[in-house]
Amino acid sequence: MVTTAETKLKNKFGQYFTPERVADFMIELADISIHSKILEPSCGEGIFLRCLQKKGFNNIIAYEIDKELAQGFKNVQYESFISAKIEDTFDLVIGNPPYIRWKNLEESLKQELLQSALWNKYFNSLCDYLYIFILKSIELLKENGQLIFICPEYWMTTTHSLSLRNYMVSVGHFEDIYHFNETPIFDKVSVSLIIFKFVKTKKVATNIKVAKFSANQKLTSETLAKLKQMMPLKDAQYLEISPFKLNERWLLQSDEVRKELQILEKNCLKKRQNPLLDLFEEGKELYHTIAEFCDIGNGLVSGLDKAFQVNGDILNEAEERATVNVIKAKDLSPFWAGNITKYIFIQEVLTENDFLEKYPHFYQHLQPYKEDLDKRYEYKQKIHYWEWSFSRNFSLFSKKEQRIFVPCKERISHKKHFRFAFVEADVFPTQDVTAIFKKATTKESIEYILAYLNLLLVFDWLTCHGIVKGNIVEFSEKPIASIPFRAINWNNLAEVSLHNAITEMTQQYIQTREKADLEGIYQLFTKLFER
Repeated sequence: MVTTAETKLKNKFGQYFTPERVADFMIELADISIHSKILEPSCGEGIFLRCLQKKGFNNIIAYEIDKELAQGFKNVQYESFISAKIEDTFDLVIGNPPYIRWKNLEESLKQELLQSALWNKYFNSLCDYLYIFILKSIELLKENGQLIFICPEYWMTTTHSLSLRNYMVSVGHFEDIYHFNETPIFDKVSVSLIIFKFVKTKKVATNIKVAKFSANQKLTSETLAKLKQMMPLKDAQYLEISPFKLNERWLLQSDEVRKELQILEKNCLKKRQNPLLDLFEEGKELYHTIAEFCDIGNGLVSGLDKAFQVNGDILNEAEERATVNVIKAKDLSPFWAGNITKYIFIQEVLTENDFLEKYPHFYQHLQPYKEDLDKRYEYKQKIHYWEWSFSRNFSLFSKKEQRIFVPCKERISHKKHFRFAFVEADVFPTQDVTAIFKKATTKESIEYILAYLNLLLVFDWLTCHGIVKGNIVEFSEKPIASIPFRAINWNNLAEVSLHNAITEMTQQYIQTREKADLEGIYQLFTKLFER
């Protein structure tokens, strides 16, 4: 039962029901006998019960808080799994637990959690309903018992689920994880999902088998069978990764990438921090971030870009002054930007007669678009058809400073880079671009920041920790602000020298676009990270 904030009003228990083919697949992951004791902690309509019974499993108990569901099953307890006093232990716990953020919980559910000893021992109001379902389910497993759940994958990396992750590492290990990044398993739910098999055991953990599937298409039984057998499949990636450890984010990446990201974050540690400290200790920001050194702004919103583009039009003096130069996302490349387009941009208050008199060419230009312009979203204020919908961050973009542009969304299916581009002053971003400016107090050059953001290490970090929906990485202010930043120690002459060399070589590469210059930049960063 999965929910998102957008769908919280659908029902108060966060109910989304598992397709039969997925339930069958999950049952097939279990290594149990026909007599094994099985628990389903949130059975919903009873799909797991039905599939288990079809396969001959009958030693099952299930819990369901909603008495309108799972009718026709004799083994369902209609009470909350959280409060239920369960004395038995189980060989298998399987299901689709509810996912509801604390702020979206019904008041009765919040009160239940606040009275739960297990919740108060491990969690708080920054945690989600899902966490206690995972933890209590493991508590109820026998030695070598198995937990198989389908749920969102966000908790594997968030700060507030650290207590859950540490608990799981201390009592067992994962055997299999299936990651569905863009695959629509539940109707109208876009959250990234995983199916995992966790074993409660004192035995030494073995490597985890990971299958990642990112196709935006209906999940079939054939696809699931191929993923289980790790057969070649379009949009599938197979990994075998080292067991997860205490006090770390759980990344579904190769060991090599996981090691690189640790190196990156350790290089970004703030001064006087002990590098042996846990980088993911709850509530502490140990490393520098881009937000400390840069101002970030999402682009201006015209509401209909094609209407405001005036390249090649004949303009009078007033009209020339009432334009801005714009670079669109499609014209951005790593390190540099391409075509500049001139846009109508009128800030003064005008009547339509004033507009016609002062800007006659603009008036004629906009008439074919007038009907569509009048239908634009108005952001809680009345706008005329010659005005932009939302001039957000205009004062930031008006600064007479060089800046960095990046597309606000980037598909990464078949590439290993983002497009952070150097842009001169007096060029503006529209809504498909986010802009980055160095703060007045920042000593690092704009070229150094640009080269840093284009590193493969930063690409890997963002694909793991940024806002990723399917194969789309979002570059709004928040995800950019959180990127770890390798600040320069200005008291260290060697670091200052490397900074200056990176700056100079980046300036050169923007002009020459020679591969040798790019490789030189990366080599300089390697030296900096080795310090």
